[in-house]
Amino acid sequence: MSSSLRHLFHPDNADGYRVAIDDCADRLVRHLTATDGHPSRGTSPREAASRVAATDLDAPLGDTGAVLDELSRLWLDDTIWFHEPTYAAHLNCPIVIPALMAEVLISGVNASLDTFDQSVGGTFIERHLIDWTAERIGYDAIPDGKRPDGIFTTGGTQSNLQGLLLARGHAEGPREKLRIFASADGHFSVQKAARLLGLGEDAVIAVATDVQHRMDPQALLRALTESADRHEIPMAVVATAGTTDFGSIDPLHEIAGLARAHRAWFHVDAAYGGGLLISPRHRDWLAGIELADSVTIDFHKTWFQPVSCSALVVRDGATLGHVTWHADYLNPKDSAHPNQVDKSLQTTRRFEALKLWVSLRVMGADVLGGYLDDVIDLTRDIADAMRDMGDIELAADPQLSTLVFRYRTVGVPDREVDRINSRIRAELFDGGRAMVAATKVGGVAFLKFTLLNPKATADDILGIVELVRDAGVRHLARRIPGRDLHLRAHLEALPA
Repeated sequence: MSSSLRHLFHPDNADGYRVAIDDCADRLVRHLTATDGHPSRGTSPREAASRVAATDLDAPLGDTGAVLDELSRLWLDDTIWFHEPTYAAHLNCPIVIPALMAEVLISGVNASLDTFDQSVGGTFIERHLIDWTAERIGYDAIPDGKRPDGIFTTGGTQSNLQGLLLARGHAEGPREKLRIFASADGHFSVQKAARLLGLGEDAVIAVATDVQHRMDPQALLRALTESADRHEIPMAVVATAGTTDFGSIDPLHEIAGLARAHRAWFHVDAAYGGGLLISPRHRDWLAGIELADSVTIDFHKTWFQPVSCSALVVRDGATLGHVTWHADYLNPKDSAHPNQVDKSLQTTRRFEALKLWVSLRVMGADVLGGYLDDVIDLTRDIADAMRDMGDIELAADPQLSTLVFRYRTVGVPDREVDRINSRIRAELFDGGRAMVAATKVGGVAFLKFTLLNPKATADDILGIVELVRDAGVRHLARRIPGRDLHLRAHLEALPA
């Protein structure tokens, strides 16, 4: 066989594949165990870009070992490690090993889940997982005889887009009159979906929230009434079960009643909070989700799966017909095969469902759900400790596993506090010792913990808090005029 064919995945090259995968796994484990508890090295964008730009893609190295050495320099040395307890920034979770087993099979077989004749058993594994998830939502108790269904997607943004596409197909009336009602703290993908659907982002009406950043049903009622007075059509109401910043879960029962009363499609974005479906202790927080017409769930968030792994699940499978298109060469109308492309926005599609399948078959739902319960408990413990710190201000009580807070001391104006908190975040990233996120609440800068690591302890997270406080004291001291003796004395009295 020609040496140029030795890189093809083929029975003749099986030994080479095994060696390459073993080398890759060894390299990954070496990096994984050499992080010294730090989630990153704090590499700057300029430094990372310059290394990559110097690579000549027309000069192959020809050797997998040499390529792995190069990848270490270009990526692995500087990558962000979400498994480290001091990573507390975005909705990135450490992932379970059974899902990594599935990743090897997914890539090696390279099945495409669009048609049965490209996937066979994979079609039914995905369908069975959708049925199981629908049952967890509560769709098994639907009294009207409708059969739930769904499809795996690349993430919450795609799932929300498809959910709203189905809502548009369900709505009656001219497109320019269609309106979407979503929480002011809902995900930006709702506005993006409105653009992509030709409605324009102005078609999204932001509904005010309460002090816990949950959609206010009274505000929704007012918005629906005012919209009707303008002769607009309520295409969809989008509730959120786990907002990105606050983990807020909107009052689903009340919102469902208002959506139904106004003949609007009811979509629940549970990309973050969907893991509560398998929570041994907090499943009741999603009460009312079974009333939704469609639900978004990201398994790559609170189900501890690798990216990407998401799904859209619908109350009535017939509504998925709004995305169906038949092609004679792929899924003709007279096909006897069960083709998943009939339900999907995508054509070629990876077998992402296998990751969740293997995880459930090895670990079980209660173990995965217990991980989420653990991080919810951790978040409450950290919030309790932070309330006793005179220089830490919480923006709201925690609901899922996020904490929005800022460093602040008495007598310092908000504008200065904004600058200091931005510098604190940058300093933590640059040092590589810890990572936190940033957001704004009412136009004011805050920091954010997103706690999704079941191995993290209170000591780990409180250690990050102390890094924040130490940095805050130093940055504030540099900006205090020498004549402000009272404030200097206050700073010096703060705990180290």
